[in-house]
Amino acid sequence: MAADLILTNGVVHTVDAARSVREAVAVADGRIVAVGSASEVAELAGPGTRTVDVEGGMVLPGFQDAHCHLAMGGYERTLCDLSESRGSQEHLRRIGEYAAANPDREWILGGGWSMSDFPGGIPTRQQLDAVVADRPVILPNSDYHGAWANTRALELAGIGRDTPDPFGGRIERDQHGEPVGMLQESAMGLVLDLAPKPGAEQRAAGLRTAQEYYHRLGITACQDATVEPDYQDTYERLARSGELTLRVRGNLSWNPTLGDEQLDQLIERRLSGTVGRLTCGNVKFFHDGVVENRTAAMLDPYLDAAGAPTGEYGIDQYRLEELARHVARCDAAGFGTHIHAIGDRAVRESLDVLERAAAANGRRDARHQLAHVQFAHRDDIPRFRSLGVIANVTPLWARLESYIAELTIPFISPAAAAMIYPFGSILRAGGALAFGSDWTVSTPDPLHQLATAVARADPETRSDQPLLPDERLDLGSAIAAQTIGAAYASFLDDTTGSIEPGKLADLVVLDRDLFELPPAGYLEAGVRLTLSAGETVYAAPGW
Repeated sequence: MAADLILTNGVVHTVDAARSVREAVAVADGRIVAVGSASEVAELAGPGTRTVDVEGGMVLPGFQDAHCHLAMGGYERTLCDLSESRGSQEHLRRIGEYAAANPDREWILGGGWSMSDFPGGIPTRQQLDAVVADRPVILPNSDYHGAWANTRALELAGIGRDTPDPFGGRIERDQHGEPVGMLQESAMGLVLDLAPKPGAEQRAAGLRTAQEYYHRLGITACQDATVEPDYQDTYERLARSGELTLRVRGNLSWNPTLGDEQLDQLIERRLSGTVGRLTCGNVKFFHDGVVENRTAAMLDPYLDAAGAPTGEYGIDQYRLEELARHVARCDAAGFGTHIHAIGDRAVRESLDVLERAAAANGRRDARHQLAHVQFAHRDDIPRFRSLGVIANVTPLWARLESYIAELTIPFISPAAAAMIYPFGSILRAGGALAFGSDWTVSTPDPLHQLATAVARADPETRSDQPLLPDERLDLGSAIAAQTIGAAYASFLDDTTGSIEPGKLADLVVLDRDLFELPPAGYLEAGVRLTLSAGETVYAAPGW
């Protein structure tokens, strides 16, 4: 059978078990039919074959993002987007300009600001009031574990001096007990639940925008880590119409305010959410928060500014027995679970919970995963392999940036600081790694992810001290985590994630071979083509 498409004269890194490197790949009916030398694959050319000379470029399996917030992120980019803003004054300027340009919006929504832009990571309502006082403003930060609100928003939510902290959250207060305008973790919901939600067309437009962005980066599949029912409707709509060209595994959120009865609803959503390139087979839980606001669950107590133990160990989003029960029931129903676990205590307890679920229900190919794994005790590293739990990690964060140097290391124990983002340790112990960006928290660009995983430093500045250099990954292992490893986490490894005959032709063509470059050079590489089942979903000018 003649090929529909041949990519030739390239460096084809197949990411197969042997990490084979070839020169050409042939595609027919959306699948890979041959991989080999240029002359071997040329024999499959026919009258209708499109042959593309990639001119020494690198051909890889399409990149996959194992943890992102694609649909919600696409919508939020249409709001007051602070993700490209730097510094408190620029944030406030942009917020004021957005409010002036949108006088008919009853609420000012958006977010994406960095905690490192404010002393102690805590902005105030008075700062927001100075630019928008007549309308409620609520702006989650870049990691979505805290939100900045103005006085009007706090008033609408009835948040005052006597308002108790909700379970799993904290209202930041001044020395007099008055709310300062920063809401941590579940406390965000006190205001966000009152804010208007996007309509169907707004959600669809945002998802189309996000999908186009991902394809430009060479991404062909992702795992959306938090899919609420309205965004699932949007996914299903685009999947049925054929507009969804990304392969998406949706994670359905477990709502801690509801009871066990929601499992039946999730089972129904799993059924309707299996259409086209969409599957909804995971349930998402949050075990803890983040270190920067002292809500990550740690084994050792947090330290104060003088380095003394505080007696704080973080905030649990669930009582442990409740989390264990929920996870076991989801496991018994055939769901994979995706647990946000930042702190080393959260990682240990999440592994305990998954071990208990396996003991109760029997071991199966569940592919449960822990998201982020910023810290892990050395004793827990081998458990990823023994329990078959995937470490779903964001390599871009494994660098000595301000979040780590100023808001993390000074406030945790030396033992915890010695095990920050232990990617190398997990891999050496035989654990499975999958790379996820957590976009919109950080860039989804796979080339940035790969460069940081290999360098353990900011590839753009080229001057940072490496963060725990023993935890570096070699480029081959990093590419595997961004392709076949991420595919494994989404149950796509049988059909994608490597370049092998019979698999879908989800491919990316780069303009240079990354193996010939230092990590900083990866950022200079460009995506020429992105293919989904052999169809071009992105082409650089001239390609």
